[in-house]
Amino acid sequence: MSKSQTQRSWFARHKVLTAAGAVVVVVAVGAAMGGGGGEGGAEAKPSASASSGGKATGSGSKAPESKAPEKEAPEKKAVTIDGDGDFEVGSDVRPGLYRSTGNEDAMCYWERSKDATGELDSILANDNVTGTAYVELKKSDKFFKSTGCSAWEAVDPKAAGTPGSTLKGDGGMFKVGVDVAPGTYRSTGNKDAGCYWERSKDAGHGMNGILANDNVTGTAIVKISAGDGYFKSVGCGDWTRTS
Repeated sequence: MSKSQTQRSWFARHKVLTAAGAVVVVVAVGAAMGGGGGEGGAEAKPSASASSGGKATGSGSKAPESKAPEKEAPEKKAVTIDGDGDFEVGSDVRPGLYRSTGNEDAMCYWERSKDATGELDSILANDNVTGTAYVELKKSDKFFKSTGCSAWEAVDPKAAGTPGSTLKGDGGMFKVGVDVAPGTYRSTGNKDAGCYWERSKDAGHGMNGILANDNVTGTAIVKISAGDGYFKSVGCGDWTRTS
């Protein structure tokens, strides 16, 4: 792992489509042309009449009628984001809550940033993901970066779910009340502090969003409250609700 990758990985932990998410542009431009002419399409030429004193009479083809072009349809921001790429928030993707599932071996890396310098100081939040990740892109964010992730799908924050009472220990993030039911959970058999869990109030991944967290050896017991936003588990034994 390069020095840059090591810095990013440390920062992520301690800052404690499948369709492509390209911008879809729908353009509708129409112009209707109307008009008439002589029979058979020949131009009608004016004719002179002696009885009219040489005054020309006749009919010519009408001037084409034109319509103003219809306005272009507004650009549609992506509601899915490709798993690889840099995206400008508000231009390429809309702010909101996104979810990526099925990521393996922490090969998925994402980053919210305040500019495009690529420097550590520009990073607002980031993470290396195994399993499921939720990320809230805020209006004040400038860019979102995703590398090696499954496609991100927009999620309704108020959507209901069927919360479970058992959790995969390496499942990533679980939305409380949607993916996981509140209660007290136990995880056993964890070795060498390789189990990391986190209770958080939102999916912004900022330091002020963390309610509690720990690196665990042996047995871990955590109470997930109904008021929690998310529960995260990485490298742990599976969790079972005990009460």
